[in-house]
Amino acid sequence: MTWTAFLRHLGFCALLALFSAAIVRGMIGLRVMDKPGLRKAHAHPTPKGGGVGIVAAFMAGVAALYEFAAFSRLAEPYFRGVILASGAIAVVAFLDDLRDWPFTVKLGAQVAAGLAAIASGLYISTYRLPFIGPVDIGWLGAPATLAWILFATNAVNFIDGLDGLAGGVSLIACGFLAEIAVSQDAFFTYFAALLLAAGLVGFLPFNFPRARIFMSDVGSQFCGFVLAMLGVAASRFEKVELSFVVMPVLLSGVLFDVAFTLARRALAGETLTAAHRSHLYQVAHRAGMDARAVAAVHWGFALFGGACCLAFIRAPAPLKPIFVLLPLVPQLSWLQYVSVRSRKAGLERW
Repeated sequence: MTWTAFLRHLGFCALLALFSAAIVRGMIGLRVMDKPGLRKAHAHPTPKGGGVGIVAAFMAGVAALYEFAAFSRLAEPYFRGVILASGAIAVVAFLDDLRDWPFTVKLGAQVAAGLAAIASGLYISTYRLPFIGPVDIGWLGAPATLAWILFATNAVNFIDGLDGLAGGVSLIACGFLAEIAVSQDAFFTYFAALLLAAGLVGFLPFNFPRARIFMSDVGSQFCGFVLAMLGVAASRFEKVELSFVVMPVLLSGVLFDVAFTLARRALAGETLTAAHRSHLYQVAHRAGMDARAVAAVHWGFALFGGACCLAFIRAPAPLKPIFVLLPLVPQLSWLQYVSVRSRKAGLERW
């Protein structure tokens, strides 16, 4: 890709970021408020629904992509499946922000959207492994892909509890994914990552360092779903063995926090769907760590994961597993730090 083309893409994304920002500003004016509660970090009523700007910018960009950049589309069934499923997730999540539906309703919508994307043919059935080559898991590919979509979607949703955290991590992941995708000539993934990044750039100034609005489920579920689907698309990078791990490594901080928290709560016999404030990032905040510092730590995890991905792409086959596992090092260090800090703060139960 030429520098001229890249600058044109950035210019288009800048316009989308302004479009996103205008919609986010309008959502603040609507004053649909998120009220404080025992399970929430904010102390004052704050507008919600800022994710509408992210969704609108992404969809506007996709419409332009579909009309003017046919070379960057997925095959028609995949393209329609991904976009329609993403739009459905956004609509249901927005209605949930307004009506506060039970988790089962949200999960049902996510399953339906995931199945719609899978039905279009976008799922992982073949995994390219070092020394082994392609491994086809057949019909198991569809349920495995659905499990990934649900986990990634909800992980980003669960992590959206402090100013700038989910939005910043998603933005960094998009930046690295765009860089990796263009190096693999995967232009749909490249453009989709840039479009999502543009929406996030328009939103984040209203959410960090002090939130004037929250992205809410409409933003966090949408970001999680789109990133999950881009992870599926990345699994098809033909030049890269183990390419299915690209998105999990980029989101390693988010995925580790959610996986650890779910496992710990399950072992403690807690109801997994019940509201709580026991994610590692929430415990760190409750133990006295500044919310902006917690967000910055997670941005650091995303940057480290991105660096590991770039090294992974370039590494010879025998070394690739090292860069897949390397993000566990800061995660385990963070777990130890939060454990010590929570004990000092007297938080015996997370």
